[in-house]
Amino acid sequence: MKSKSEIISHGLIENRIFMIRGHKMMLDFHLAELYGVEVKVLKRAVRRNVDRFPPDFIFELTDEEYDILRSQFGTSSWGGRRYTPYAFTEQGVAMLSSVLHSQRAVHVNIQIIRAFVKLREILSTHKELAFKLNQLQTKVEKHDEKIQAIFEVIRRLMAPPEKPKRPIGF
Repeated sequence: MKSKSEIISHGLIENRIFMIRGHKMMLDFHLAELYGVEVKVLKRAVRRNVDRFPPDFIFELTDEEYDILRSQFGTSSWGGRRYTPYAFTEQGVAMLSSVLHSQRAVHVNIQIIRAFVKLREILSTHKELAFKLNQLQTKVEKHDEKIQAIFEVIRRLMAPPEKPKRPIGF
């Protein structure tokens, strides 16, 4: 039996985190689905508490950004939304639990924050691995040059000595 804090799987949440404008973001309709509320209820709660959501916590996507994202998650261009969605940063998601007053919102929010933390750890691990790989590549390149020089010397030593040419004339 799942505990209350394991309502949503990490994989489901991680698949709904996108890189937008250089930040890890979640869209309002994905959050509404996870919280079990309608999108208009979520947006209404945000509008009623606009002072809690500065521009670095939430912003509205442009039409171009939304079109690019729509192709990623395969929604139809027919019907649907009248307005472009809001995108929430990790801090914006954390603030949502204070404006949505339900137990489900609190528990889902905990899972979402854990997913953001896990992604941050994965990204930092990848940066460390990329740095170490770059260092290793530099070392190998230096070794390759030295090994090539050694092979060149060995080839010269293995080559038969050239016979001295006889001088022409007296």
